[in-house]
Amino acid sequence: MKKNLAIFVLAPLVPTTHTLAEGYGNIFFVTMETSVNGTSHIEWIGSSMIWLLILLSVVNVSLISTLWTRNQRRRILPEQFAEEMERLLEGGEHLEVVELSAVEASDYSKILSAALRQAHAGHSSMLRAAEQTGEEVAVKRFRTLETLNVLGQVSPMIGLFGTVYGMIVAFQAIAHTGGTADPVTLASGIGTALVTTFWGLLIAIPALTAYAAIRNNVDAATLESVRRVETSISRFATPHARGNSSMGQRAAHLESAT
Repeated sequence: MKKNLAIFVLAPLVPTTHTLAEGYGNIFFVTMETSVNGTSHIEWIGSSMIWLLILLSVVNVSLISTLWTRNQRRRILPEQFAEEMERLLEGGEHLEVVELSAVEASDYSKILSAALRQAHAGHSSMLRAAEQTGEEVAVKRFRTLETLNVLGQVSPMIGLFGTVYGMIVAFQAIAHTGGTADPVTLASGIGTALVTTFWGLLIAIPALTAYAAIRNNVDAATLESVRRVETSISRFATPHARGNSSMGQRAAHLESAT
């Protein structure tokens, strides 16, 4: 008897799966407007802003995944290739290093190849070439990240626009009812204000976090690439190494050929 009584009392308080799904759908994916006579219909302006933000969230996930993959450390500074180049330079296999670095696609190889092309001009020219190329490849990668940065900056602004619009709708509802608006009537505007802010932040937080993480990874890997190239070419500071101009000429020839 007590069990049946508890079920009878608590049953109305437990929402069904259908009710929950419908409620979440109305909350996060569409805004409904309730007129003074109690009828509900889709509020198109607020809903359109939500749908735009949802679309941007999909773009955001795809962009983060793509940029994270393209800017991994192994694509900037492949450890195995760098160790092989250092071993060859240590063994005096200069021309082989020139040929391999000219065809390898990593940023490290571009920095090394640029330095070797200046072998005929001396060690200081090689250092300058390595540093300049390091800056160039880093800037090129930073430019590809700017889309993610812009997305992270713009999404909260769209959410803020929806917030302002939602509050305008809510205050208009109060004005139209002479200051005694039904809470159900106010819910449309307030819901639009909160949900658009929610989606804007949901896009901006991962976008800006990923932007900072990927940018720091690019910066660190590029700086290490330049440092390792400078260490590798330090042996060219000797007078005997500076006299070997054939390597620089060979590197320039391979660069023009590719």
